[in-house]
Amino acid sequence: MKEYNTLDDFNVENKTVLLRVDFNMPLDKNTLDILDTTRIERALPTIKELVERNAKTVIIAHQGRQGSWDFINLEKHAKVLENLLGKEVKYCDDVYGKEAQNAIKNLQSREILLLGNVRKFDGETEKKSAEEHAQSELIQNLYPFADFFVNDAFAAAHRPQCSLIGFTAVLPSCAGRLMEKELTTLSKIIENPKKPSVFLFGGAKFSDVIVTIERLLVNKTADKIILTGLPANAFLKAEGVNLGDKNEEMLAKEGTPENYNEIKQLLAKHKDSIYLPLDFAVQENTNRNEIDVSELPTNFNLYDIGEKSIENFKNVLSNAKTVFLSGPCGVFENPTFMKGTKEIFTFVANADVFSIVGGGHTVAAVEQLGLYSKISHISTGGGSLEKFMMGEKLPVIEALKEAKNRTF
Repeated sequence: MKEYNTLDDFNVENKTVLLRVDFNMPLDKNTLDILDTTRIERALPTIKELVERNAKTVIIAHQGRQGSWDFINLEKHAKVLENLLGKEVKYCDDVYGKEAQNAIKNLQSREILLLGNVRKFDGETEKKSAEEHAQSELIQNLYPFADFFVNDAFAAAHRPQCSLIGFTAVLPSCAGRLMEKELTTLSKIIENPKKPSVFLFGGAKFSDVIVTIERLLVNKTADKIILTGLPANAFLKAEGVNLGDKNEEMLAKEGTPENYNEIKQLLAKHKDSIYLPLDFAVQENTNRNEIDVSELPTNFNLYDIGEKSIENFKNVLSNAKTVFLSGPCGVFENPTFMKGTKEIFTFVANADVFSIVGGGHTVAAVEQLGLYSKISHISTGGGSLEKFMMGEKLPVIEALKEAKNRTF
């Protein structure tokens, strides 16, 4: 028995279901066209099941935030969903007013309606409890027209926002299939991973990674940690390595003295479990040139790991049974510096391991390399995935658990 309800717990036949999804899509800044449809594709199993079970499906989603360039209506999203389903998707640009209410009332079984960008409601992004959000105009104007609330927005599960948790206080609520799959798979990785388990952290951020690594090693979720990208640079700096002015400037944008003290303490306790690069690739003129850590500092940016690091990391990964990848190994968007990411990710994809990939840039690299089908689980989460891995409670999940124990 799960701590939260799933679609298996509800009879949605001829019922109106409010379905919260994460359709916050990457857009072209000039044309505002949708660049990648992955997030919509991942919600299809839940939407198709609701249609097949004769539900009336009302979808709630957001795009961008008020004041940002990508804050647009969801008409294009409705068209993409319609094309992917091969079935009409009605669109109403209203969020919770009379137009939206009438559109919901007129909906028939097996029909789908997408409402307007929920972030047009000023109170959407306020951080409140489910009970407080339930008193908002949004919830009070929509919930009387629905029978159930289904949340399938795992990527936003770390946000205590109105449409994400408010309905759980007033409607029977459950996790959608994507949410259920994410929680089931990731819980298994956190609570009982196949051993040995190796976690690789790369990319262009490092401050949050420090706490995550500490918890993973203390809880024995991870046996070994591999660091690339900015996290690796930060750990080397904490060890006293001078990376060169350009690379130190990159770290200064995020790093604080407290961060480096935390890293030093972490290395003092877990030095044997943390693997750092042995060499790097830099760009001299237009060429890729590899230098050892012993040759630092350099006047060039560290754009990728080098051949010695690649072979060493493959060796670390060779006995793993569980591998988690979060962040590319270098500036993979540039073909000259794709090598580290390509070789490590391909090695993991072809190995006999349970592999998990999370984070936007990591997923993009996997797709670019054509490895999508070879990864065991691709997570839609970014911030929610990080917090889950750290053992933090996610507001959306807690709200679903509380809803299971409520009487409606």
